[in-house]
Amino acid sequence: MSARDEAVDVLVIGGGTAGFGAAVAAGRQGLRVTLVEATSKVGGVMAFCPGMPWGGGYPVGRSIGGLIAELTARLAAMDPPAAETRDCALANFGPEILYDHDIATLTMFEMLEEAGVRLRLNAMALGPAMAGDRIAHVDCCDRNGAFRITPRIVIDCSGDGDISAKAGVPHVLGDAGGNMMAVTISFHMIGVDLDAAFAEGDPYFTRFAAKGVAEGRLHPDLARLYLMKGFHPGTVFCNSVHVRGVDGTDPVAVGQATQEGRRRCHQLARFLQSVVPGFAGAHMAMLSPTVGVRETRKLQGVYRLTGADLARGTRFPDGIVACDNPVDDVMRADGDMTHDAALPGGSYYTIPFRSLIPEGVANLMFAGRILSADPVAFASVRGMPQCMTMGQATGTAAALALRDGVAVQDVPVAELVSRLAAQGVNRLACEAAAA
Repeated sequence: MSARDEAVDVLVIGGGTAGFGAAVAAGRQGLRVTLVEATSKVGGVMAFCPGMPWGGGYPVGRSIGGLIAELTARLAAMDPPAAETRDCALANFGPEILYDHDIATLTMFEMLEEAGVRLRLNAMALGPAMAGDRIAHVDCCDRNGAFRITPRIVIDCSGDGDISAKAGVPHVLGDAGGNMMAVTISFHMIGVDLDAAFAEGDPYFTRFAAKGVAEGRLHPDLARLYLMKGFHPGTVFCNSVHVRGVDGTDPVAVGQATQEGRRRCHQLARFLQSVVPGFAGAHMAMLSPTVGVRETRKLQGVYRLTGADLARGTRFPDGIVACDNPVDDVMRADGDMTHDAALPGGSYYTIPFRSLIPEGVANLMFAGRILSADPVAFASVRGMPQCMTMGQATGTAAALALRDGVAVQDVPVAELVSRLAAQGVNRLACEAAAA
């Protein structure tokens, strides 16, 4: 083993919200954890799309709990506060968490440090080497060249599931027709008169959008404008620019979509300044450096979560996070944007741990938007708080698997659920038993 190679208990691939949750949870169990992240930040889309609210964090008005609640509480307790909870103006969404994304990113780094996680930023996991039904090591690289990590457990939180796919886990791209949700690029408008801007009470600014589309000043996909009051006074988060037909696993396509998205953002900013009240003195800022990719691979797990499971409000014995998020489907192919309720009001479902583990690889788990789910279920479960808690579940499960010397498929799920409840994850099966 070279000086740059290492042996660890847990290798977490990807530092988005799921990878953050997995690494912190595993590190707090006393495991040797390395987190490999391809960029210079953790937090994924919440760090690179500044102002993106943590939607879905409060099923039926009560926090998901766990690490997302802990992070929110740390931010909200600062002076001045760096986070707050606010009702979402969009249909079928409950309260969302708004935050200062720079302070949130700093705090996430601090929580990783406190958990003893070793960070390897600006590094990429290239591929696994298999030994039977186990990942023996993962080849990686950074600007200084190749290195190798030999883990006992791998948790793939990469968003695209590259390592899981290369390890032989079956998967599909997008929906049954291969269509993936549109990618999005976002920005802020700074210096907005919020009272004037939101005076009409239309959360989608449809009257103005129709004018812009009819006059050829806005792209036809901007028939609804997703403009949300930002965390800081006078700021508006613009999450409106969607680009269809992009394969998020193709870096060239992502780069082209990013440039097209930048053009549409500039077009929208100029339209807001000239047409919509309250924006005349505002300017565009914090344009995302890349598009946010919502959907690529869905891995095949021991259990595939379905839209029917959601509609029934199924609460699985191995449920590791509760949710009531709407089916937030974003412009697949020629489809529209939808925010349809996933289940009757006042109810919730849980995401099973079995949707985070493959059938055929004994030391691999995955979390975040690569979980095993059909297109309807995926459109509801993909929110950042849920992804963080999925990661928390896999990091906790890693400790149980290593303690017992068993495959991840044989982790004692009752104990896993009990441990997550003890970590503050709400509405899990053992809550009633504990009471």
